Amino acid sequence: MDHQHDNPTPAGPPLIEIPLTEDLLFGALDIERTEDGLLPHRLPARARAQCDDGQLAMAESQPSGVRLVFRSRATVVELDTLPTKTVYQGAPPRPDGVYDLLVDGHRVGQASASGGMVLSVDMAAGTAETLPGPAGTVRFAGLPEGAKEIALWLPHNETTRLVALRADAPVEPVERTGRRVWLHHGSSISQGSNAASPSSTWPALAASLGGVELVNLGLGGGGLLDSFTARAMRDTPADLLSVKIGINLVNNDLMRLRAFAPAVHGFLDTIREGHPTAPLLVISPLLCPLHENTPGPSVPDFSDLGSGILRFRAAGDPAERAAGKLTLTVIRDELARIVSRRAVDDHRLYYLDGLALYGEADHAELPLPDALHPDAATHRLVGERFAGLAFAPGGPFSTGRPAAEQP
Repeated sequence: MDHQHDNPTPAGPPLIEIPLTEDLLFGALDIERTEDGLLPHRLPARARAQCDDGQLAMAESQPSGVRLVFRSRATVVELDTLPTKTVYQGAPPRPDGVYDLLVDGHRVGQASASGGMVLSVDMAAGTAETLPGPAGTVRFAGLPEGAKEIALWLPHNETTRLVALRADAPVEPVERTGRRVWLHHGSSISQGSNAASPSSTWPALAASLGGVELVNLGLGGGGLLDSFTARAMRDTPADLLSVKIGINLVNNDLMRLRAFAPAVHGFLDTIREGHPTAPLLVISPLLCPLHENTPGPSVPDFSDLGSGILRFRAAGDPAERAAGKLTLTVIRDELARIVSRRAVDDHRLYYLDGLALYGEADHAELPLPDALHPDAATHRLVGERFAGLAFAPGGPFSTGRPAAEQP
């Protein structure tokens, strides 16, 4: 059963209204109660209060990796939801966000919600406005009989307010013990940009293959070594941690080489305050020919926008590397050096070269459609490669390693 479902509810026995309680939500660091429903956040309120950037606010409120999880004998599940759709002026409409329904770890259904608020973005002018809209319903019927674990993954790229949950049988929360928790931070690629669905982003795929619970702090445009993100990671219980560093620093032309190394050290120091002995993996950027040797910023190329194609180009000058501007090759070299130096004293700190996840040969076979972000097939490739490297025997996240401390 892998159908699209949407609004109208067929006639049948009345469904049970299930209270939307925090113990049903996995993967969110904060839950805001709004007039329109529960709004899951992937950064805590204190962190959000320290940055007024609209891009970060949008990314952290898009619930990548956030899912409703419960045990039930239900064969029908409905969720009323108020999404925020993003529309780019001058471009064709983006597809609606996807909800994945998993039963005992296997996807059995997908749905999209109609309606919702609309965030209208004028990229040329750099402006945006939000327009109101109605809530929609996603419905999943024909689920397998019997007691089971049901996980409803929310769209990774669509801000989502949860209005009401219904099922045709009672539900109970799932114990949050037994499986290790993997806390990951990165850029839009980690958030899932251009993945097919929320359970098929590369971190979600890797977590499934590794048998761990994912908390995904992949933030589109927000992998910037922000101290409030490091503190959020410090304060979040986890057994395994990873940080993917680099592409957004170049995209935004945010800092020079002089600032980069101390910022990485500070970020890792803060994480270690809360997780002194947990495996901590530093991942350098995937291949991105645009910025391998050319600094940022990345700027949109609107030439094919009318036909639905938005590409990016590098606006920096390779000669500016001499003045300390960052490129991906510079960042990989620095990260390898930093981790090597710290690992002398921190024996559970590891480095993974992003080119081992997606490199030259992969780009030749699976190029980046917009020159920055991988497609759905590449998300699968990266997720499988990461799982094979990180969770394999002897890997940094191997179960054969000593149990990590909880913060």
